[in-house]
Amino acid sequence: MEKIRWGILGCAGIAKRAGIPGIQQSETGMVKAIASRRIDKAKETAQEMNIETAYGSYEELLADPDIDAVYIPLPNHLHKEWTIRAAEAGKHVLCEKPAAMNTEQAEEMKEACEKAQVLFAEAFMYRYHPRYAMIRDIIQSGEIGDIRSIHGTFMFNNADDKNNVRYKQEWGGGSLYDVGVYPISAARLILGQEPKAATVHAFFSPEHGDVDMMASGILEFENGVTLTFQCGMWAHFQNELSIVGTKGRIDIPSAFVVQQDEQDHFFVSTENGRRQVEVPMVNQYALQADVLGRGIQSQEPIPYDASDAVSNMRVLDACLTSAREQRRIELK
Repeated sequence: MEKIRWGILGCAGIAKRAGIPGIQQSETGMVKAIASRRIDKAKETAQEMNIETAYGSYEELLADPDIDAVYIPLPNHLHKEWTIRAAEAGKHVLCEKPAAMNTEQAEEMKEACEKAQVLFAEAFMYRYHPRYAMIRDIIQSGEIGDIRSIHGTFMFNNADDKNNVRYKQEWGGGSLYDVGVYPISAARLILGQEPKAATVHAFFSPEHGDVDMMASGILEFENGVTLTFQCGMWAHFQNELSIVGTKGRIDIPSAFVVQQDEQDHFFVSTENGRRQVEVPMVNQYALQADVLGRGIQSQEPIPYDASDAVSNMRVLDACLTSAREQRRIELK
């Protein structure tokens, strides 16, 4: 089948570092155009990334009939507007996480994409790495027994960059939006259910636009199962996930960010000892692009669609409310 022709809305670091190379290395896609609000920046990035066409506005790219799908790596507060405008232009959408600023926005985006009959996916690239299918198979086999808890950590230290968009509250800044969404989405993925309540304690920094620079939380699931998590942008780097069962545990040392030149194995510990589970060396951004690309080609449902993005946003809203109001929030 013909390759999906992608357009990139913006020249963000994540796009140049991972999103664009991922699409270029995918089996189903090609990057045909990139747009910026400054034509010189678009041309510079197009030349750097070997992209055919550069546009000086997002509107021009969306008007290009040769573009099938768009990748949106824009700041969080722009996700809703440009997802809806892309949908109205008949383009399928891969949007960086978090999908929106709140659940209401995510629902509007979902409705717009459904109305336009285009696919929408939130860019949680780690979900497409074969490790997670392997992990779910191990859990279903009963090797670690019944799940009792999950613990996830995703932190880094970027606090010196005071002008970073992550530190603008009105733009959707903060560690919960930026990295807390990963362990939250991972627990929902692994457990196959939505949490009942959220309690989060956070450090809000006046030096950084009063966004949450560190947050620790607990999500309550059915049968007493919990996710405990930590996320931060002013802490030592960590990127891990542990799944604790009645008979054993699974430890994933590099749970979300995978080094492309390394094989990121995970470990299973039971009464029989600790074993390393080897996984293939892959580009999870390319796999993400292929899942959406094949969905576009076949017109079949994708595993994580707009409904999943709305559900994840609902949990994130509860976490942010809990942190700001310092109380437990029940999810309906």
